[in-house]
Amino acid sequence: MVELPAIETLLPHDNPMILVDRALSIEATSIHSQVDIDKHLMFFNPETNTVPAYVGIEFMAQSIAAWSGYQALQNGEEPPIGFLLGSRRYTTECDKFTQGQTLDIFAEQVMEDNGMAVFSARIEYQGDTFAQCQLNVYVPTQEKLQEMKIRSHV
Repeated sequence: MVELPAIETLLPHDNPMILVDRALSIEATSIHSQVDIDKHLMFFNPETNTVPAYVGIEFMAQSIAAWSGYQALQNGEEPPIGFLLGSRRYTTECDKFTQGQTLDIFAEQVMEDNGMAVFSARIEYQGDTFAQCQLNVYVPTQEKLQEMKIRSHV
């Protein structure tokens, strides 16, 4: 079994925005990661000891970003900046995730074309699917990213 880098090295995020705790396995087109629902998460509500289920989309998106970061590291590159363009058919079996739960996040690339990709993703708890959707993501080339930065300053 290959030892994977710490999640912080796979994501182009800084704390407190790193929401996924660890990557368990990364393959050519898929990732399995986990998040522990606890007070270290910025969306944790200490009054209810929960995280809203809609944050599951970000858990999935960060898992995909970690997959992308790992692929980049394998090629001797830095984890790239990517964009979540949207999600389709996000369904959830709960309104919130509860403190003490360790959620398993699975994402698999369905298609990729020129930096645009679609992933099928789901969140499980103890083998039961709690949420699922498709995510549309975009990882621009460095040149395109620079162009986007210049346009945003005009």
